[in-house]
Amino acid sequence: MSLPDRATVLAAPFADIDMAPPAVSVERRPDGSLLLRSPVKLAEAPRSVPDMLRKQVRDNGHRVFLAERAADGAWRRATFSDVGRAVRSLGAALLARGCGRERPVCILSGNSIDHALVSLGAMEVGVPAAPVSTAYSLMSQDFGKLLHVMRLLTPRLIFVDDSTAYVSALAALRRHGLLDGVEVVVGRNPPTDLTTTPLAALLATPPDAAVDAAFAAITPDTIAKILFTSGSTGLPKGVINTHLMMCSNQQALAQTYRFLAARPPVLLDWLPWNHTFAGNHDFNMALYQGGTYFIDEGKPAPGLIERTIANLRDVAPTVYLNVPRGFDMVIPFLERDAALRDHVFSQLDLILYAGAALPQHLWERLEALSVAATGRRITMVSAWGSTETAPAATAVHWRIDSAGIIGLPIPGTDILMTPNAGKMELRVRGPNVTPGYWRDPEKTRDAFDAEGFYRIGDAGKLFDPDEPAKGIVFDGRVAEDFKLSSGTWVHVGALRVAAIAAAAPVIMDCVVSGHDRGEIGLLVFPNPAGCVALAAGATPATPIADLIGRPEVRTRLAQGLATHNRAQTGSSTRIARALILAKPPGIDANEITDKGYINQRAVLEHRRADVERLHAETPGPDVIIVGP
Repeated sequence: MSLPDRATVLAAPFADIDMAPPAVSVERRPDGSLLLRSPVKLAEAPRSVPDMLRKQVRDNGHRVFLAERAADGAWRRATFSDVGRAVRSLGAALLARGCGRERPVCILSGNSIDHALVSLGAMEVGVPAAPVSTAYSLMSQDFGKLLHVMRLLTPRLIFVDDSTAYVSALAALRRHGLLDGVEVVVGRNPPTDLTTTPLAALLATPPDAAVDAAFAAITPDTIAKILFTSGSTGLPKGVINTHLMMCSNQQALAQTYRFLAARPPVLLDWLPWNHTFAGNHDFNMALYQGGTYFIDEGKPAPGLIERTIANLRDVAPTVYLNVPRGFDMVIPFLERDAALRDHVFSQLDLILYAGAALPQHLWERLEALSVAATGRRITMVSAWGSTETAPAATAVHWRIDSAGIIGLPIPGTDILMTPNAGKMELRVRGPNVTPGYWRDPEKTRDAFDAEGFYRIGDAGKLFDPDEPAKGIVFDGRVAEDFKLSSGTWVHVGALRVAAIAAAAPVIMDCVVSGHDRGEIGLLVFPNPAGCVALAAGATPATPIADLIGRPEVRTRLAQGLATHNRAQTGSSTRIARALILAKPPGIDANEITDKGYINQRAVLEHRRADVERLHAETPGPDVIIVGP
């Protein structure tokens, strides 16, 4: 299927949607710092997440709020009224069981309607909900992170959606005494060797006056959720998420993406709810705006991406939210199938990526698909933030032509850009910022500066210093950057994105090395589908160890990186060597999160032998020497 060339794409008009115009006020400080804030005042936000739900029950009770695939393949749907009734019953059941601020509800489940009901039921009565990464139970070998999380949480109740998948995790918790005094509630397939309560029993609890009293006692500062960080620099930290954080965030986004009020969003989303992107940004967007959230049981991974594609054949989203890896795996299906492409873009108002920088070649392919389907360029934007900022701190709300810009401060949020190690470190202050970490006052103190700004650890720079309203460009992690032996700083974030784009489609992700060395190296995690496409006769069943040794794959990587090098002027941006790794990043070693984000520091630490091979004075045959 042919797609329009770049000149045709750039000549196409943008689809018209209503967004706030870009504007920012800037305070320049004597130390070189910049304080940025939106000139738009943050309007009054709802008091709590349950208040948002009750409003939708009143105004749009008949509208479908949540939908998921049932066992027979049909869509199971729940309206706002359905959810509202279930939430009140669950709230009564949780209070009767002694759940409270210090004894939260822990959720061991992937995304599901039942997961949503339990989470909202807890928040309805002021009980913190703590969704835990499924990877800690389903992918881990030692359950170390799961055990740590449970010891920190001390939950009164654990909800397990389908215990069949969690048999080993529950056994580990029981061996360590972490189920003592804890009620285990199961959605389906209860285990035979553990006493559990069916979720249906909680749903049958009649709501009473205690539910209304607990709801009335909620304040904006009440803890709504405890979300755990990925543990990239140690064991996961429990980030306190208050109702104020989440509600102010949605209010700010509503003032930014104004078109959402005119057409409630339809979302199809696979991203896990234990992360702030989907659990707060996406889920709460559908809730706040009265939209519909289709739960995608697929994932950007071989054998699972096909489920996402099947769902996209059924659901035409109005806002498509994803991480770059997700787009990377969906795009080839859209390029091969014009009917699927046209369906996906038929109702689409906006594409929003976050979590990592979108390589420019993916950006251009998405625009080409949009023009082919509709004759117009889809608006593509990004946002930036973290678990500690609920999550948006900045947002792009104007049309841009390329990836990299992370936007401007949303209403109510201050961004401080302060000099640090040759970069401008970004810090955040506002109602969307966490009050701290669950039961960890020391880490809470360390996370904030003297002015109360949260120290997120990222760096940024103005796209145009003379016109700040053109936005902030993400400039990597301050802690990831390093110096070569020459004393030259290597800015890892920008180099990583450039390398992935230059060597497409070989690289799924990569890690930059060379600390205190004379040149830069690259540890490459290969893109299996991309390698199969390059290697003659290869199929998806071809072992990755075979694929990465194929001359076509190695040549494409070497040529792409060499092309990148020819456009560079200094050693801090030229890649001298590369090593393709057969072993994928591991979650137990903190090398990757369940959303697929690579942890640079952990990979370098756990793969020291690979780093030494990469930088050996006499490199082996598996090391690719990149030309100038």
